[in-house]
Amino acid sequence: MRKCLLHFRTITKHRHMVIRHCFKAGIPFRGLFHDLSKYGPAEFIVGVKYYQGNRSPNEAEREAIGYSTAWMHHKGRNRHHFEYWTDYNPVTKLLQPIPMPYKYVVEMFCDRVSASKNYMKDNYTDSSPLEYFLSAKEGRFIHPETSDQIEGLLRMLANEGEQKTFSFIRKRLASGRG
Repeated sequence: MRKCLLHFRTITKHRHMVIRHCFKAGIPFRGLFHDLSKYGPAEFIVGVKYYQGNRSPNEAEREAIGYSTAWMHHKGRNRHHFEYWTDYNPVTKLLQPIPMPYKYVVEMFCDRVSASKNYMKDNYTDSSPLEYFLSAKEGRFIHPETSDQIEGLLRMLANEGEQKTFSFIRKRLASGRG
């Protein structure tokens, strides 16, 4: 029961942080609907079973069984994950990444920043989400345009801080380029 409560608190704290960041970014509705699938049984039960508190339960599930059922469910329902944005090319018949709409890139940015803050706690710096992103960049199945967009926002965060980054995002969305 304790792990159930701790997991609920962790995902709720993270979700509330994403909501605040999405409001700062100018995409409040994306924040309000962010990660609701984590509260359903397919993800919540697995999250409780593999809860550790310092990293995603999906990592522990992967280590235990070789893949994550919760992640498979989650990425197929949440458009702020680049893994959602793959489809078969009608010419080559091969799976390929496709560009994410900018509002989902922004939500992904808010998600990554919030996750870093949530798991790293006092060790978080504005460079932490960029460092995490770069640590797994090679071999990532993501459209180059999407990769460049998220990396650019994470670099801006690392170099210029939250206030300037969120201001940039709001201006880009308001200009219709998002």
